[in-house]
Amino acid sequence: MRYVVGYTANARGGDAVNLAVALARRQGAALDLVMVMPQDSPYNGAYPPVSGIGDIMSQQISQWVEEGLALIPDDVPAQAHIQRGESEAEALIAAAQELGAGLLVIGASSTGLFKRFSIGSVASSLLHASMIPVALAPSGYSRIEPITRLTCALGTRSGAEEVLTVSVAMAKRRGLPLRLVSLVALGNDGPGASEPGASVDDARAHLRGVAEASQDLEPGELETLKPEIVVGTGRSIEDAVDRLDWEDGELLMIGSSRLAQNKSIFLGATANRILRALPVPMIVVPRDFALSDEEATL
Repeated sequence: MRYVVGYTANARGGDAVNLAVALARRQGAALDLVMVMPQDSPYNGAYPPVSGIGDIMSQQISQWVEEGLALIPDDVPAQAHIQRGESEAEALIAAAQELGAGLLVIGASSTGLFKRFSIGSVASSLLHASMIPVALAPSGYSRIEPITRLTCALGTRSGAEEVLTVSVAMAKRRGLPLRLVSLVALGNDGPGASEPGASVDDARAHLRGVAEASQDLEPGELETLKPEIVVGTGRSIEDAVDRLDWEDGELLMIGSSRLAQNKSIFLGATANRILRALPVPMIVVPRDFALSDEEATL
């Protein structure tokens, strides 16, 4: 089991490494630290390559990669890779495919609401193109102890059953308590509102209905986990997220928008609002993503 970590030699790269370590320790996964080096191209700033520049850049990136590996504790297997590519996101996706990784881990920007999350250009590209789950570490994420609880956010549109199935499988493999959450913005008809007509009772009934209707779950599987069912409320979706109780070692699972192409990721409007206020890491699951027992990728 392997996780690819998109490493950059800054605080964002450190956040990604910390989250990857926390995830790997609970599952016994190995980490592949990947740093992207610009590909020689007529569109690069120094083309044709200036004599010696390539060697200097290679040496600098090698040093950064070694510094990244030094952040990973000895009990977590890890190796480093330098991947060439014109696009950082494309290079990370290519590395994940070549290495057979089941998860891409990256750090988020620090300019979001409450300075927690903001989607930069690389994260945005990954969230539109990756065919495997993408884990996003909030700014300043320092925890390297194992994950302690898994929360699954379930919307009212199609695809909720898929992310629930993946969340149940992940919770079982990791021995984690599972929480099912729906969010309702009360008294708000603006851009931060819930879906029209949503109420706390509707949200609670929806959570139970999705859990009972999930065809991919084995009989009694959900009952064995005994998930906690919670409806978060607030003036807006962001406020509802902020009012929820979050553990330091928590992880949120969320599905892709219905606009996503088959087996790819697309972050919808509600997910973007959740991300802006979320104080814990998030894993975004591609549409129609199937997690087989043989793969055990998460």
